[in-house]
Amino acid sequence: MAKTPPRKGPPRRRRWPLVLAVLALIAAGVAWYFRAPMAGYSQTAAAYSARVACSCRYLGGRSLEDCEKDKLSGMELVMLSEDAEAKSVTARFPLLASETATLRDGYGCVLESWEG
Repeated sequence: MAKTPPRKGPPRRRRWPLVLAVLALIAAGVAWYFRAPMAGYSQTAAAYSARVACSCRYLGGRSLEDCEKDKLSGMELVMLSEDAEAKSVTARFPLLASETATLRDGYGCVLESWEG
């Protein structure tokens, strides 16, 4: 019986760390390339969600949990929280953006000013 020649090169299990490192490097490069659009979209999503949820909560009189149903598709990552004393709602897009809308007499729910 003929013996099979020994396999050349490193075993397969040692290739996974290299493959994972290359994939992580590619993902980091893509994230860096699209950083401006991602920041803009996340800022817009947070501002829109804060304003709509504030109006829903304090002008519509609904609970914040019920107002979460009004989110547009694609905004599932936006998290809402409220400050009942200040009559404000803060919307956060994880790691990228946060916006607060506050109920002001005569103006409705207004976003806090920010510099972009």
